[in-house]
Amino acid sequence: MIAIAGTIGTGLFLGTGKSLAEGGPASMLICYAIVGSIVYVTLLLLGEMATQYPVAGSFNAYTTRFFSPSYGFALSWNYWFNDAVSVASDLTAAQLVLQFWTDWNPWVISLLFWVFLVCVNAAHVSAYGELEYWLSFLKIVTIVIFIIVGILVNVGVNSEHHYIGGENWRIPGAPFVGGFGGFAKVFVTASFAFGGTESLGITAGETKNPSRNMPRVVKFVFWRIILFYLLSILLIGLNVPWDYPGLSNKTTTTSPFTIVFKEIGSNASASFMNTVILTSVLSAGNHALFAGTRVLYGLAVTSPQPQAPRIFSWTTKAGIPIPALLATSSVSILCFGSSFIGSGQLWSWLQNIVGVSNQIAWVSIGLASWRFRTAWVRQGRPLSELKFRAAWTWPWGPPFVVITTFALIIIQGWSSVIPTFSGVDFVSFYVELPVMLVMYLAWLFINRTPVLKGREADASDAPPSPSTSTPAPVPRRVRWFGLIDTANVDLFRDEHKDDVHDQIEDQERDLRLKGRARWLWRLYYYLA
Repeated sequence: MIAIAGTIGTGLFLGTGKSLAEGGPASMLICYAIVGSIVYVTLLLLGEMATQYPVAGSFNAYTTRFFSPSYGFALSWNYWFNDAVSVASDLTAAQLVLQFWTDWNPWVISLLFWVFLVCVNAAHVSAYGELEYWLSFLKIVTIVIFIIVGILVNVGVNSEHHYIGGENWRIPGAPFVGGFGGFAKVFVTASFAFGGTESLGITAGETKNPSRNMPRVVKFVFWRIILFYLLSILLIGLNVPWDYPGLSNKTTTTSPFTIVFKEIGSNASASFMNTVILTSVLSAGNHALFAGTRVLYGLAVTSPQPQAPRIFSWTTKAGIPIPALLATSSVSILCFGSSFIGSGQLWSWLQNIVGVSNQIAWVSIGLASWRFRTAWVRQGRPLSELKFRAAWTWPWGPPFVVITTFALIIIQGWSSVIPTFSGVDFVSFYVELPVMLVMYLAWLFINRTPVLKGREADASDAPPSPSTSTPAPVPRRVRWFGLIDTANVDLFRDEHKDDVHDQIEDQERDLRLKGRARWLWRLYYYLA
């Protein structure tokens, strides 16, 4: 349930209002479809590695192992920063949602939600799991109801008893608002909305029977998500005009979902939808705070050399990394800046930062997969030994993800430069690129000796030769600039081996699919 609905949150419920106001209905639908297709291929690439090597750390670990330890260090810190800023973004979004009912001291609301989230994550991990499960269930039910209501509103079941059809695509300025600049700006909002899908691989190390379940998760869950996204976005573009008052500006952002429910003519329905959006915001903040805390803890316990201060490795008896939790949650102080610059403007900047961070994660998955596939072929291992292979993405999948995603990162900041330069917007679009470069070079400099000699290929790591007592030289595995040598990376370490329980489960499934009730079982497995 968390996998299906964990990525459905602020980006869909609130970010679509910003996308519609800045790009129009056509730009929004096209951009979300493009980003969705990129993310789908990205998940397939991640699924190959996560099925073969179901380890903790997911794409961060794969980037370190197959591409570059220095880049993996920078990526891990960037992903922690992504989660920390996401908490601030969600708390700011809560202020925008609450403006539907009241304008009373929004910073107080953010403070109360911040305390609630910290307390939940400071308790046992089951508190996080239970909260996420029920909030995810509520989001799925609500989106199904919204799709039904959106269709009814469009065909005339609204307060004006008027058939809308495609009228909002033909009003002045639509369907493409702001020309190419407006179109380009929607990409970062779409990336923000789809962010988190890559976190499905993070659970690989704790997934039962990953050889069967990880491919199913990658292939089916994303189609459920993209079905929810594209249908919802199509109905929003049809039912809500891009120039709806208060849809998105410096002080406020209104959810199109609430607007559609309001068009039924029932304020109670609109309040219900807004309440669900508020719980969705809390769910997104809860997920980001949990993930960010674990990423920072993982950095502190990395071996052989920790990549974060050891204080963040301390945990309670229940296994809760309190210092990492407090450090991650402290970044949320950014949300209080909305009292001075406007909640809508601040949320827009935070959304840009998180969206670009998500794109960097997708590029990194593409780079890791590119090097992983190169190593697999270069070392002569047959493709039949891959537990899961997205055959139709060979060999173009990794370069497609890397090139298209990097192109989005460059293009989406068009509006911050043309027709007039906006320094603050430009920084929100591109600040993470130089930060990643600085962190990459810093780790490369700190570990400059292992880079030149090869940490994994140092002579001290090799077994003694038969004729001497000194270790025999082995091929170097780490090259200049910290790049891993694909000819010598160990492709057998951490490979998953199906145990007896996995084999029994597979046999039971095969018998069910061959029995009399096979069609019912096929339907069950497809839905469940």
